[in-house]
Amino acid sequence: MTSDRIPALALDNYQRAARVILSNHLVTQTYPDRIALPLLRRWATELREDLLDLFGYRLEVTETTARLFPIIDRLDPTQPARTATERIFDRRRYAYLTLALAALGRAGDQITLSELADHVAAETMQVDGLELATERGSDRDAFVDAVGWLATRGAITLADGDAGGWASDPNAGEALYDIDRTVVLALFRPPRVLQQLHSVSGLLSGAATDTLEDLAPDPQESSRRVRRALVERPVVYAVELPTDEVGLLGSERLIAEVEELTGLSAERRAEGVALIDTSGRFSDIRFPSTGTLAQVALLLAGELADRVLDPDQPPYLLGAPPDSSAALARQLDAAIPDSPLVDADESSAVAAGSPSGTDLPFVEDSWINATIEGLIERYGKTFAAQWQADHLGLRSGAVALLARLRLVLVVDGGLLALPALARYRGVVVNVRTHPEQSLFTAPIDNSAPMDDTAIESEHR
Repeated sequence: MTSDRIPALALDNYQRAARVILSNHLVTQTYPDRIALPLLRRWATELREDLLDLFGYRLEVTETTARLFPIIDRLDPTQPARTATERIFDRRRYAYLTLALAALGRAGDQITLSELADHVAAETMQVDGLELATERGSDRDAFVDAVGWLATRGAITLADGDAGGWASDPNAGEALYDIDRTVVLALFRPPRVLQQLHSVSGLLSGAATDTLEDLAPDPQESSRRVRRALVERPVVYAVELPTDEVGLLGSERLIAEVEELTGLSAERRAEGVALIDTSGRFSDIRFPSTGTLAQVALLLAGELADRVLDPDQPPYLLGAPPDSSAALARQLDAAIPDSPLVDADESSAVAAGSPSGTDLPFVEDSWINATIEGLIERYGKTFAAQWQADHLGLRSGAVALLARLRLVLVVDGGLLALPALARYRGVVVNVRTHPEQSLFTAPIDNSAPMDDTAIESEHR
């Protein structure tokens, strides 16, 4: 590793650069911030060598962009594109995004929002079931969300006008964008020719193995797959890895290499390994965190851990369902226009995404609902106003966050507790209170909700 040759005083700076490119994959002059690209350009040579050696990733750095080309081992539904308000992209927004990107690649240096919409609307006519009707507000909102995603990453820059005004009334509002062609070209660089793929599984790294020589275990590639899992998944469970990779997960040298590159600390348990990001800048989810949803999820995690580890009333064990990656591949393939469903042989290339085949503690929905209601009764006054009346949404959001962190697995009738949940046993809660006021100060309205940071939660 080149990090062995980096001076100790500069190592933290180098590790920060590694975290930036591993967590963003695309870095431009403005995304994720204005200091990221100069940082990557400083360490481009060293990063290019280490990322290729450890993970098999290819890094391209130019004057205006840095693009990491990762190797995909498994389909991952936990990292969707999101709007500026954190709404997950639906199929329509994804379609508008790809068609807008194609239109920008053929455009000049500038384009108006209405012109871009006309190009995309014309292309949607070639796809059954897809339409961009600018007279419909829902279509305009979805289109502006896709355009905003591109603007955030620097593919286009607002030169004049307002996209929100166009979304409200396309006859009265307009927006003019400058196009950064280098970013547009860097955004879409598929590893294979898409027209030659019969299934989304063909995008995965192991989907093209045809010969016996290709199928033979490669120790170096197995090590790379384990390292990739460590930086791409919140937790890597041993039971979800192939037999030849389980031993590598416990390799001190392999884990130390990832720690040295990223500056993260590995937490090892019998069931697996998780990289802990104390800086809070590597993962797209900071947990524990502030905000009602994150804090309720933390409190629920503590309650679940106590329930699962209760020696007096242990929950019964339930076998984890089969891995859902093959089903996800079939769903994606079914959405491809004029594309047959994936063959069984192709779907087998999808790597495992959950610790299937093991017995895990099962907690029923009724207990979860009762626990959430108990948390609301105890701490509800400190919750944000939007959650005080939406108990069902709060419960769904908290469970979804825990599932995304791979602490639980949602199944019919309840959820299964995954091993990493045990680290949140014994959550301590400190509720902030206002200091007592004198007779000559304005009284406090105790019925008013406190802010999102009112609950200070920490785990042992």
